[in-house]
Amino acid sequence: MKLQGEAKLVRIFLGESDRWQGRPLYEAIVLEAKKAGLAGATVFKGFMGFGAHSRIHTAKILQLSEDLPICIEIVDSEAKIQAFMPTLDQMVQEGLITMEKVEVIQYRSR
Repeated sequence: MKLQGEAKLVRIFLGESDRWQGRPLYEAIVLEAKKAGLAGATVFKGFMGFGAHSRIHTAKILQLSEDLPICIEIVDSEAKIQAFMPTLDQMVQEGLITMEKVEVIQYRSR
């Protein structure tokens, strides 16, 4: 797959405990992105954050949270990202989705 130049970056912010059809939502999104043939997806786990409910979620020992912040980043062409948006809309019942223009400098595999 060749991906270079202008592309789109989608960020999905959700909680670690969010689920989709019995599995973690972040895992389900990455598997759906792979099935859709998107260029790549990465999941990041946060140490602390809050969202629409203004509840603090933290990894501090005295305040153990089982719902730490998760961020998924997906990069691909605008057309492929737009085609994937209905899937995200269906899967993400609570959270934040952002999109921005990025420039792909290099995307290679062996």
